[in-house]
This record gives sequence, C-alpha cells and structure tokens, in this order.
Amino acid sequence: MDVRVPRLAEGVESATVANILVSPGDWIEKDQVILELETEKAVGPIPSPTAGQVAKIHVKPGDEVAVGQALITLAEEKTAEKAPPAGKKAPPPGEPKAAPRAAAPATKKSPPQERESEAHAYESASGYPPPASPSVRKIAAELGIDLARVEGSERGGRISLADLRSYIDRLQQGGAVPAAAPAKPAPAIPPAIDFSRWGAVEKKPISLIRRTIGQRMHESWTTIPHVTQFEDVDITRVTSLRKQYGPALAESGKHLTLTPFVLKAVVAALKKFPIFNSSFDDATGEVVYKKYFHIGVAVDTEAGLIVPVLRDVDKKSLADLSRELNELAERTRKRKVSLDELQGGSFTISNQGGIGGGHFTPIINKPEVAVLGIGRSSLKPVVKDGKIEARAILPIALSYDHRVMDGADAVRFIMDLIATLENFPEQELKR
Repeated sequence: MDVRVPRLAEGVESATVANILVSPGDWIEKDQVILELETEKAVGPIPSPTAGQVAKIHVKPGDEVAVGQALITLAEEKTAEKAPPAGKKAPPPGEPKAAPRAAAPATKKSPPQERESEAHAYESASGYPPPASPSVRKIAAELGIDLARVEGSERGGRISLADLRSYIDRLQQGGAVPAAAPAKPAPAIPPAIDFSRWGAVEKKPISLIRRTIGQRMHESWTTIPHVTQFEDVDITRVTSLRKQYGPALAESGKHLTLTPFVLKAVVAALKKFPIFNSSFDDATGEVVYKKYFHIGVAVDTEAGLIVPVLRDVDKKSLADLSRELNELAERTRKRKVSLDELQGGSFTISNQGGIGGGHFTPIINKPEVAVLGIGRSSLKPVVKDGKIEARAILPIALSYDHRVMDGADAVRFIMDLIATLENFPEQELKR
C-alpha cells in the first residue's frame, strides 16, 4: 500500500519534504514517524497509518509534495506460493510454461486516446484527491476535467501541468470532448534582467516559508478590502504596572512584556464587538461568529514571520499568558511548533515594538477579519489636566475587512481597546 500526504491543514495543499526517517527494507510499526514535512511555517511529523516493510521511497528531501501524493510504498505481507489448480500439474523444473493463447482480435477498436483515458482511474482508499498543485487543480476545475482520469508522471504520481495538457490534447484529438474555447492570451512576461551587467550579483532561491508568506499575503491583500485605523495609546499606567509587578513575576520565569496587557485588552474589546472575532465565508456569504478567543501573535524568526496561536486567552491570567507567550515564542523561533498551534486563530496581533518602528499597515491573517499592529512606545509631551507631561505613547494600527464592518465599527473597537489599556485594572495582575 502507498502512504500518501495527508490533509495537512485548511487551505494547505502542498509541503516540502524536510527529513526522511526510514530506508527501503525497514520494518515500521503503525504510527511510527516515517518522515517530516515542512508546511505552514512548521515542520510536522508524518506517521505511518499501518505496519509494514518499506518497499520504495518515492520522494527525497527538498521535494515539494501535494496532498494525496505517494510518499512511500509498504510491501504486502509475504504469502506462500499458490498451489496449481486441482487437476493440473505444475510444469517440471526447467520446462517452459505453455505460452498463453492469444486473445481473439476485438471486432471493434476504440480510439487509442479513449482507451488510454478510460484505462487510468486514480484510486484512493483514504478519499484524498489525486496529487497536483493548486494551479493545476484550478485549471482542471475551470475546464471541467476530472483529475482522477489524468495519470501523473512526477514522483508519487503527482500530476503536472504537462500531464494535464497532454490529457486534454488526447481527448480533443479523439473527439471525446469538445475543444475548449481558446483562452485569453496571457500577458507577456518581460525578459529577465541580467543584473550582472552592472556588477557582481548573488542569487539565492526563495525559501518555502517565504513563498508561503508571500502567497498568503498576496491572497489576503487582493481578496479583502483592507482599511487601517491609526491611533496612539497612553500606556504610562501599563508601564508603571510592569515595573511594579514585573520583578516578582520574573523570579518565577514569567517575563512581563507589553503583549499580555494588549492580549487582555483585545479580548475585552472582542467580547463587546464580536464582529471582529469572526470570519467571512466566501462560499455562503455568511459571517461566522466565533465563541472562543484564540489570539495569534506574530513572531519574528530567522525563517520569516510565523503566527502561533494562544488558546482561550479569556480564561488565563496575565501571569499565565506571560509564561505561555514566552514559551510559545521560543519554540516558534526554534521551529518546534506543531501545525495545530498555527491554526484556529480568531484575531491576530503583530508587535514590532521590539525592533522599532511606529505606525504601519498590517495585513489581515485570512480567514480572520482584523489584525492589530503595535509599534514601539516612546516618551512624548502630552497635555494632561492643562499641564504638559512626558507620557509613554504607543502607536497602534487596526486593519479590518471592509466587507464585514464599517469605519464606525473600527473606531468603537479601537476606542474601547485604548480605554482598557489606559485604565488597565490592577486586579488582573493579582490573579
């Protein structure tokens, strides 16, 4: 049997082979990890669904694989050689077996292209579709082609664009389907620029994570009408509370940063304005309101920006959030987070304060509908009670999906957030 790439996560159709942990001939047990796949900014183990002996490995480290693609083949359990049917004797050793009688010619032949298209039918006991890239799936869907009829030529039976084009050509030549309407000419691709004409250059391939980030950000920016609301928050009180309670928490391994305060303030605002804790279902045109508060926190790593998710923020104390956030961020930087820890967020916070910067325009983490960006706080002169004082001012930016909410909703949300941070309840630190 073939062990194939499982469904990895919602919207994830491909991954890269990071490590192969078995070799041909190895006996593996059920649930034993056979390899690791890098996807969705994490490296995740792939266990074997059954026990067996490794007969063939279809991939190598660095290969990009799609959901449903064969990874390894397990040999069937050895069985004894079948005895000859009753009444017949097996030929003596060395004596050639009788040649099989030639089949009578068919009275009517089908066109070669029809026989070939009918001969291949992708079968998957797991129910996964044939392995193919998202672009190939999209083209096939637009043309009404069942990819189960297309035989893939790449590793693990993956269907390439050339395989799909060849299949379409065969069908059209045989008249099995009407020729598709001519596609609109693709825009001309400008020739590559030879930058080495002006001096020395160095080329580096873009990483899988960088490609994933780019694809997700492009999809979000081009499918969601973004609007960003900019504001400043006086966090002088929060700064004072951090100085007061921070040292005691640090002794127990709970480093009290600004982010836990923002997490608490965000949840309080989400409870009052639940539209910001929702997702827009493009297929049904419905808004899905979430009753949980799982907040994604963007972490800057050497591999790129990764967003692990803190679960049930509303049920945790400020001290517990500090500890969990520190541990999760550390594991994220070491690429030790699981796929599950990168999914299921209902709102995202992107804090650039640690590296500097002020206001910026954060891109929504689709399928969420809003994201909060935080810059670096600084002391600024502020008029308070008729007097000029030096106050700690934090720049924030709220990007939101204009399909789901209006500017007035965003202003109410961000004003509530500001009010909580500027008057943060001290009892939250005593829990």
